[in-house]
Amino acid sequence: MSDPDELLRIEGIRKTFPGVVALDGVDFDLRRGEVHVLLGENGAGKSTLIKTLSGAHHPDAGRILAEGREVRINGAQDAERLGIATIYQEFNLVPDLTVAENIFLGRQPRRFGLIDRGRMEAAAEALLHRVGLRIPPRTRVRDLGIARLQMVEIAKALSLDARVLIMDEPTAVLTSEEVEKLFRIVRTLREDGVGVVFITHHLEEIAALGDRVTVLRDGRSVDQVPASTPEAELVRLMVGRSIEQQYPRVRPAATTTPGDQVTPAASRASDSPLLSVRGLTRDGVFHDVSFEVRAGEVVGLAGLVGAGRTEVARAVFGADPYDAGRVDVLGRTLPRHDVNAAMGAGIGLVPEDRKGQGLLLDASVQENLGLVTLRSATRAGLVDLAAQRAAAARIADQLGVRMAGPDQHVRTLSGGNQQKIVIGKWLLADTKVLILDEPTRGIDVGAKVEIYQLINELTASGHAVLMISSDLPEVLGMSDRVLVMAQGRIAGELPAEEATQDAVMALAVSAPPATAPASPVSPSTPASPKTLARPKSPAAPATPANEVDEVEGSRGH
Repeated sequence: MSDPDELLRIEGIRKTFPGVVALDGVDFDLRRGEVHVLLGENGAGKSTLIKTLSGAHHPDAGRILAEGREVRINGAQDAERLGIATIYQEFNLVPDLTVAENIFLGRQPRRFGLIDRGRMEAAAEALLHRVGLRIPPRTRVRDLGIARLQMVEIAKALSLDARVLIMDEPTAVLTSEEVEKLFRIVRTLREDGVGVVFITHHLEEIAALGDRVTVLRDGRSVDQVPASTPEAELVRLMVGRSIEQQYPRVRPAATTTPGDQVTPAASRASDSPLLSVRGLTRDGVFHDVSFEVRAGEVVGLAGLVGAGRTEVARAVFGADPYDAGRVDVLGRTLPRHDVNAAMGAGIGLVPEDRKGQGLLLDASVQENLGLVTLRSATRAGLVDLAAQRAAAARIADQLGVRMAGPDQHVRTLSGGNQQKIVIGKWLLADTKVLILDEPTRGIDVGAKVEIYQLINELTASGHAVLMISSDLPEVLGMSDRVLVMAQGRIAGELPAEEATQDAVMALAVSAPPATAPASPVSPSTPASPKTLARPKSPAAPATPANEVDEVEGSRGH
């Protein structure tokens, strides 16, 4: 006899692609009024499983039961009829349509054969209120920030009378205040009897929101445990081994100079900087930004969403213009807004949007890894394909990229393996200074540690890393120095020994004076409730909706 509270059950689901077994006998169930977390490394099969439940993929074996009845899900319409709604990482919204039009796209209420806009907008407004979003239904979707887009997607799912809501990495790009707001909505849905499948790589979110956890590894469901399971055990289940150190930064050892003076960590790596930025200014975006990065060190760049971190990184790389200041590499000043000059001098950029800016998704692993070195591998108009293939194979093996072969399209790789490809192309170019913008966003804990080890190898071999991250524990754990930006300026600099969450946060919410230098400070003032983009815990004090929207509405990090 079936459980009356069981909304969904899958048994022995198997799905294969050419050369890859994506799912191999996966079992999973979902009950009314629960949040069931789906956990696993990149490539474990999570995305394939949710695409099977949403009708995008058809299983090769196994069965799916909805409320005790075996069903076949042959497409999105079948999933909708069964009350299954999926919110993907890449939102399924049309930018030029209004919020109401997106919510009811393809299902607009009609009167006398014409769309009944009044009825549609009234229904949309009621759904928006249900998810706590106070915006006019006629608002264009392109005018909304990430957090509001997420709420529109949830409202759209509720318009389908969804009994099963699948959320794929919904907190990946949200601030802590936005995460807590999302959690409140999910808890309300749970109280209303909705079953939620929640995918996340942030382990601290599991106990805060989840009820049960199913762990996938290599396409198999390896265990089902309570959400209160310790993080260390969850990691062991995910990766098949224990990870002793989450942030394994290997810093240069302290040295003693004549006179028994200890040389600080910030200056141990090298006397002269590899990268020197002086007075960098772009009107209305950032002002008088100055810092140095030396060989062998990791410099973290922290700050609130909208502080200008990403804009500064892109200007240093030559991707965006600036109005004043200079960028020097090994003492040589680079021309402004010249990516080729920056690359020629040894600067590389791993952008925060790896899919949109860092990869050619429909090209192969080999072709992506060879993008930066394509010019140097070309003679008389012909590319040395054999050399490119050999180099790509070598770097993919070095980075442990999980793939069927170098000809596999990058689009089909997991997020962690895609990020390794983005980094790998710069390693092939022997980059001196690597700028990493959100290097571990959306990837699992095992892949994160592999990237941290790669950072250690880069700095140990004399390279330098400038790392932007909205994950504050990551910044603190992997940086030798931390620069904090506030309102487009460098608010202060902290050596690793003095960099605490409170110290960084106090600088991040400060209002730097017009002539603020990038000098070491160590404030002891407790942090404001208004936090960095991703602190450790999502349980931050609630922030008024208009304040959250101001923070999330700014593009830059």
